Amino acid sequence: MRSYCQNRGNSITGFFCEILKLLSFATSKMMYSSRRKPVLYFKEDRRFWSGKCTVYKLFGLCMVLVLVSLLWLQLSCTGDMSRVVVDDGRIPHQPCPLERQASAADDPSWGPHKLALLIPFRERFEELLVFVPFMHTFLNNKKILHKIFVINQIDHYRFNRASLINVGYTESGNDTDYIAMHDVDLLPLNEALDYGFPEEGPFHVASPELHPLYHYKTYVGGILLLTKQHYHMCNGMSNRFWGWGREDDEFYRRLRSAGLQLFRPSGIKTGYKTFRHIHDPAWRKRDQKRVAAQKQEQFKVDPEGGLTNLQYKVESRQELTISGAPVTVLHTKLECDTDKTPWCLLN
Repeated sequence: MRSYCQNRGNSITGFFCEILKLLSFATSKMMYSSRRKPVLYFKEDRRFWSGKCTVYKLFGLCMVLVLVSLLWLQLSCTGDMSRVVVDDGRIPHQPCPLERQASAADDPSWGPHKLALLIPFRERFEELLVFVPFMHTFLNNKKILHKIFVINQIDHYRFNRASLINVGYTESGNDTDYIAMHDVDLLPLNEALDYGFPEEGPFHVASPELHPLYHYKTYVGGILLLTKQHYHMCNGMSNRFWGWGREDDEFYRRLRSAGLQLFRPSGIKTGYKTFRHIHDPAWRKRDQKRVAAQKQEQFKVDPEGGLTNLQYKVESRQELTISGAPVTVLHTKLECDTDKTPWCLLN
């Protein structure tokens, strides 16, 4: 403990160490008149725990446990996840909430537009703790004004990616003018990828020619950029898709119905190595079950649903930082009409 205290530079930690030294000194003074007397005092057994349990021993033990707990809390909960391990997506601690931390990307010289990066989310913390600092650095390097939103589904219904994106769009505020519908397990590795304002029309960053898994022509999932005006023209995404898949295929039809032209990257030479897919299917299986009438309904266009019939409640809103990257977490409860979409529940 003495060498540990000598090596600590933090003022709070040093304060605790000084208290520990004084406690040790005071205890020794109460029990012995000099530093050499413990050897003579314990004639039969020199261990501290031998003999009777005295008040001094109990007091000293309690103080040590309290100090160790305070030291651990002070060292582990710093509000900054500086030890994120990018190789396997695992970290030793959870981030601590901050009252407010300004984003390093709030530089008006970077342009008039600001991106709302929307991440539909549920229980994928290992991936999130890699994704947020990575994307914050990536967008800063490209001088893209941005704000990261994690829409965390906390209700008991099946996961609904489309509805969470609708919530993110609605809650992203007036200071952002375009959105990125972004999967948490997809990291862009090519800095030539464009995350700028998609003025001409929706821009599919994770195009079929570049996505590591999905290569069909009508695919618009993974990462899709839209102006808020264009997203509103589509009435957002359908809220009928509970479980994994099909919501982006239905959204492709919405883009066409709204008369919007879809754009994709050009001149990217990295092919299927353009992105890093950090999802582990063995560890976290996707909810691909199709129950009740969902098998037939999943291929139909939803002509009325979207932003206009979205029902949800944001239970709480948290401002966090992960390795210096600010992120807003919206803890959201979705509502489901079980008469219209009974497959929101698994039997």
